[in-house]
Amino acid sequence: MRFGIVILPELRWSEAARRWRTAEELGFDHLWTYDHLAWRSLADGPWFGTVPTLTAAATVTAEARLGTFVASPNFRHPASFVRELLSLDDISGGRFTLGLGAGGVGFDATVLGGSVLPPMARFRRFKEFVELLDLLLTEDHVTYRGEFFTAVDARTLPGCLRPSRLPFLVAANGPKAMGLAIEHGAGWSTTGTGGETLDEWWRNLRVVTEKFNETLAASDRDPASIDRYLQLDAAPVFSLSSPEAFADAAGRAAELGFTDLVTHWPRPDDWYAGREETLFEVAGKFLTPRA
Repeated sequence: MRFGIVILPELRWSEAARRWRTAEELGFDHLWTYDHLAWRSLADGPWFGTVPTLTAAATVTAEARLGTFVASPNFRHPASFVRELLSLDDISGGRFTLGLGAGGVGFDATVLGGSVLPPMARFRRFKEFVELLDLLLTEDHVTYRGEFFTAVDARTLPGCLRPSRLPFLVAANGPKAMGLAIEHGAGWSTTGTGGETLDEWWRNLRVVTEKFNETLAASDRDPASIDRYLQLDAAPVFSLSSPEAFADAAGRAAELGFTDLVTHWPRPDDWYAGREETLFEVAGKFLTPRA
């Protein structure tokens, strides 16, 4: 099992750099940040840009993978976004993973003056978003005309460091989006589908994983070729609320076949409220520190 951590882009870099360096030193395999313009109850607080944050993180780390958790079409166009992705891939030395999701219905969905799309339209837009990004990261002089996105002779040199392009991690809870993950993703990620209690959340998550297994079995994809990521803190209990809570979550996730778990750097209050001491204790039990 591999472990990742999300560091929210809310601190000035003079403070945030320490967290990114420390997360790598603790032994986390992958380090992430959110890709939002504003987020939930933290919308009126400090919030910095995703791509500059990850670029800076690439300069203070050396081994851990870096990524968006997750980028969406709510406010991004593939033709302009791809230039930022190519730069991140290059600056990080090929350590960048592009986490992708359909996008929520909150601030990001309306800040540019648009309206919130109904679920099926959001999926169609997401499908175009993933497909066009795939094209732009593998071909040059791309022309594409869709319902939501258009690109006309888009230039994409120099391309990714690896011939097969940078890896996609596709977030999906339903079978259609799971199909996108299977077709385009190096990995699939999920937050589950909710639940008022912890046990209910895990029961619902089992249903999601069974649906993914069915969708994967109906495809031509080798099941061993796609990684499975679980965002632990969508559960009603913060995974770093105690070492025992993290150990229980890791055990349950392993039983469901997840290869990668993602937690969050503890915050003093509100979302992901917890103690940094618990993070360090968990890291000491589950991770192999880097020298």
